[in-house]
Amino acid sequence: MLNSKDKLISHLKETIDLTREEESIVCDSYTEIQLKKKEVLLFAGEVSNHMRFVAKGCLRAYHMDEEAKEHIVQFGIEGWWVNDLYSFLTRTPAKQFVQALEPTTVLQIHRDTLNELYEKVPAIERFYRLKFEKAYVALQDRTINSMSKSAEERYLEFLSKYRSIEQRVPQYMVASYLGITPEFLSALRKKIK
Repeated sequence: MLNSKDKLISHLKETIDLTREEESIVCDSYTEIQLKKKEVLLFAGEVSNHMRFVAKGCLRAYHMDEEAKEHIVQFGIEGWWVNDLYSFLTRTPAKQFVQALEPTTVLQIHRDTLNELYEKVPAIERFYRLKFEKAYVALQDRTINSMSKSAEERYLEFLSKYRSIEQRVPQYMVASYLGITPEFLSALRKKIK
């Protein structure tokens, strides 16, 4: 069984090459955080100063509107990154909360440590550049899909891409992520079956 930092190294090596020495430097740069179910990792209003890798568990990033209604922006499971990336990149207060949906282990790196790591292990800078590019593409894809696809099409796409998430989180959260009501999702599920 891989420990959290081994999972991180394995994940990084899917994209970049690292020497044993570089692996050690990378491991020393990340801090492990254990979260209980429902524990909040990032509060709206705080500046997100860390990049966060999910080694174990499941989180959600969500925004609360003026009526205190939650809008799920992102889920994060093992091998994924979760953050309020806008806050991290602009150094402005987060608009999102990041909360554990089950006991979760996160490896995080502070922005200052990450900048030092770019100097020590240049391949890490390439990794994050590619990560940021993928995040932008995913955000644009999600935005366009929410404007142009029906709720049923969005749900079917969610099922095909994220079946494991759908089985781990409550249906009302899936509905929030899709921008529909839980009742509408329930009707959609019955129709599809």
